[in-house]
Amino acid sequence: MTSESSSESSSRTWRPGRRTLLAGAAGALGAVALPQAAARGAKRAYPANWPDPAPYGLADTRKDLWPRDDNSRLLPLELRPRDKELGRVWIRDTYVNCFTVDGRPLYVATGTTRAPGLAAAGPWNDGLFIWTARSLDGPWQLADTTGIRPDAEKGKVWSPEFVGENRPGRTVVAPWQEYWVDDGQFGKRGNVWAPEVHYFRGKWYIVACMGDHSTLVGSFMLVSDGGVAGPYRVVEGNLAKPFGDVVPGGPAFIKPGAYHHIDGSLYAEGDDAWLVLHNHVYAKFRADMEDIVPVTGLPPFQQQPYQPEPYLEGAYVFKHGGKYFLLHAAWDRTSKNADGTTRYAYDPPGTGRTQYQYDAVIAVADRFEGPYTKRYTAGVGAGHNNIFRDHKGGLWATFFRNPAHGYWADPSRVADAAVAGVVRLEWTGPEGNRLYVKRRNGR
Repeated sequence: MTSESSSESSSRTWRPGRRTLLAGAAGALGAVALPQAAARGAKRAYPANWPDPAPYGLADTRKDLWPRDDNSRLLPLELRPRDKELGRVWIRDTYVNCFTVDGRPLYVATGTTRAPGLAAAGPWNDGLFIWTARSLDGPWQLADTTGIRPDAEKGKVWSPEFVGENRPGRTVVAPWQEYWVDDGQFGKRGNVWAPEVHYFRGKWYIVACMGDHSTLVGSFMLVSDGGVAGPYRVVEGNLAKPFGDVVPGGPAFIKPGAYHHIDGSLYAEGDDAWLVLHNHVYAKFRADMEDIVPVTGLPPFQQQPYQPEPYLEGAYVFKHGGKYFLLHAAWDRTSKNADGTTRYAYDPPGTGRTQYQYDAVIAVADRFEGPYTKRYTAGVGAGHNNIFRDHKGGLWATFFRNPAHGYWADPSRVADAAVAGVVRLEWTGPEGNRLYVKRRNGR
């Protein structure tokens, strides 16, 4: 994400001036009391950090950390023909950001969507869509791709379907991103998920991931030859494979050697940009943004893992107040304590453990690479999200209500899952240095 660090007020040491000295010691003490009182008032102006559940790794499930009617909203994205029956856009991994383009704010939204007739975004889906608006209030319209592909669905900026647009020196769909058919287990396969849209040094980029049903699974980047609607092509570093090396992981049906780092993200600061990957590693982009700088083994962020460490997803970095905020998505799993009460914790899967909420957990550092603090629960059910700053400086995070498991997969709630949601955040100030979902009782 392109970083827009908040302006930080300068700290000035108060010294008595000539008039104060003439007034005598009593006057000086009174004058000193004013800035001290103001400082105390400034501290009270920020919400407080909440104590963390102990031991480390327990989840904070308080209702104040949920996206609620009073702190969040669903974005009224323009419907495509496939959305008419549901009455809204079915979307996972919701991503929203705000950029200044030609002196005006431009909001973008994207995420993982499903093809008509499918219940989920696999074993194949049909590409990436972008919506734009001039404010969070909308109207949220599909990116105008009609001049690029008059016969294609409006708003679809990239898809394996576009393989026929490949030309010498310009690859729109790499061979490993094309659809394929297996030996009968799934049939047609090839899906793309978790896209992000970035505006960096005057160009538009999309970072996304070919999903578990693809020939190769992993993160890649597209660059636009035009505006936010494209046309997009694959960068040089992804013509043959995803970013990074082969890593263990993924479902058993993935072919050995196919799985790479997933859920790629982009963090930019000044004229430099880094690729942030799901397995807690990062890499710097080359100056031309066509590939990452080659290294032997991608460096990991310096973190304080849970013991034991569960499977985490959706790594994302955001800078605010001079601090770096590293986000992860973590499943809060319920189990039973010895006294019969419910335990809520970021535990790995295990006997007696049930997926409950897909949470956003955050750690904070003074440097991009860390070391990072212990993680804390920043939002309940708000996992696999991003943080962005609106054009007035307000802080928001996205959410989508995971329909795959847990709370939002319950038959009584699943109709309200997979949404394009945004929730307002609050900062606990330069001393607390935490970002939470805006709480009712944060102060």
